[in-house]
Amino acid sequence: MSPTPDLRRRRVIAATAAAAAASALPAFAQATGPLKLVVPYPPGGPLDRIARILAEAVKDSLGNVVVENRPGAGGNLGVDQVARSAPDGQTIVMGAVATHAINPWLFAKLPYDPVKDFTPITRVAQVPNVLVMNAEAATRLKIGSAADLVAYAKANPARLNYGSGGNGSAGHLAGELFKSAAGIFAVHIPYGGAAPMQLALLAGQIDFSFDNLASAAANIRAGRLKALAVTTTRRASAMPDLPTMGQAGWPAVSVDTWFGLFGPAGVPVARVQALNAAFTAALRSDDVKSKLAPMMAEPSPTSPDEFLAFVRAELAKYETIVKAAGIKPT
Repeated sequence: MSPTPDLRRRRVIAATAAAAAASALPAFAQATGPLKLVVPYPPGGPLDRIARILAEAVKDSLGNVVVENRPGAGGNLGVDQVARSAPDGQTIVMGAVATHAINPWLFAKLPYDPVKDFTPITRVAQVPNVLVMNAEAATRLKIGSAADLVAYAKANPARLNYGSGGNGSAGHLAGELFKSAAGIFAVHIPYGGAAPMQLALLAGQIDFSFDNLASAAANIRAGRLKALAVTTTRRASAMPDLPTMGQAGWPAVSVDTWFGLFGPAGVPVARVQALNAAFTAALRSDDVKSKLAPMMAEPSPTSPDEFLAFVRAELAKYETIVKAAGIKPT
C-alpha cells in the first residue's frame, strides 16, 4: 500500500532534519576510526613524548589517537608515508624543522614537497637552541658573553672550533650562521649525533656549540657548561636571564627546534579546522604546558595559514644557510 501524502511529508521532514543534524556535527565527529599520528622518529625522543602527551589531551574532542613511530632517512620516511595517505584528515604527522625546512636542501631526491604535499594544521612547540662553551674553557679565556666570544675569535683567528651532531644538523647550521653574522672563523667538527658532541664539549675537546636547551640545561645548571645566549627571538622561559642572540648583537642568528602537525595535501577545510581547534586548545591548557616544560618545549600554536607562512619562511632561511655553508645535497 502506498504511503499517504501526510506520511510522505513526515518522512521528508525527518530526512531533512537528519541531514541538517549530520551537517552540523563537527568534522571530527563524522570521521571514522581512530586518528593516526605518525612520529617520523624513534620512540622515546622528545617528538614522540610530546605526540603522546597531545594524543591524551585531545581524546575527549577527537576520540582515540594512535601514535605510530616510523623512523628512517632523517625523518623523511614517516613524513612521506603521510604525504601519500588518504586526504581525509585521519592520518597526520608530527613534522619538524628538519623534515620541512632543512632536509629539502640536504637531500637531492626528497620523496615529498614540504609545502605542496601537505596541509598545515598547527605549529606545536619550539625548543630554543643555546650557545654554550665548556665552563673551564670560558673561564680560562675570560669569555662571559657572546660578545666576548666574538672578540676572542677576532683577536685569535683560526684558534676556535665548534662541534655539532653532524653535517647539516641544526647545530652545524646555527654555527655557520653565527660565523657569517659575526664575521668570525671557527673550524666545524661534526660528530655522529648530539650525544658524542656533548661529551666532547664537556671534555674540552671542542670550544663551543649550539645545543638544544633541553639537552644542555642540566649541565648548564651544574656549572659544567657556560651558556652565552639562546637563539630564539624571545628569551627562554626556563632561563630568563639568558639574552637572545639578537640582544647580544646578532639578530640574524635565529635558529630553534620547532615541530608541528601536518596532514596530506587536500584535507577538507572543515576537518582541518576541527583538528586545529582541538590541538591548539590542548596546547593552551595548563596541563599540557606543565608536561612540556621539563623538555623546554614552549607551546606555540598557530592557525593553519600562520603555520604555512612560518614553514615557507623557514624553508627560505635554511636554503640560504645551507648554500652559504657550502653543504651539498646527498
